Amino acid sequence: MIFVTLGTQDKPFERLIKAVEEQVLKGNIKDEVIVQAGCTKYKSEKIKILEYIPIDEFEKYIKQADIIITHAGVGSIIMALENNKKVIAGARLKQYGEHVNDHQLQILDNFSENGYILKLDKFENLDKVLEKAKNFVPKKFESNNINFVNSLRDEMQNLLQQ
Repeated sequence: MIFVTLGTQDKPFERLIKAVEEQVLKGNIKDEVIVQAGCTKYKSEKIKILEYIPIDEFEKYIKQADIIITHAGVGSIIMALENNKKVIAGARLKQYGEHVNDHQLQILDNFSENGYILKLDKFENLDKVLEKAKNFVPKKFESNNINFVNSLRDEMQNLLQQ
């Protein structure tokens, strides 16, 4: 099963769902496809589209999926990596009205350059990225939260001592 998550932004992200459906229609995706679409209104007879789903159901789909195709949102990417999933991510872009800025490009570059995910630059090349996914072994994700918390604590102590 392939789980596609478009996030819960208040802006649609049709480019990604259209790219996935196109690969289903071409026969390049034969697996069941389930999409968490958020506010993206899209109809399809080939893929199962859900709007907003509770977090426990979201996590169930993540665990069941062989591949996660997602927007370049940190939360979606990390949840998939924590479940040892192969992730293909594409950025929401301001020029298409998908986000308020292009910060997801930086997120996408960072995770892909470090070997965690496969980057979907050009949505029309999803078939090529899906082919790469067959042999892709993502780098094991290790949270850096403890370092962040320690750094924040140290900074707060420094401010209190001033």
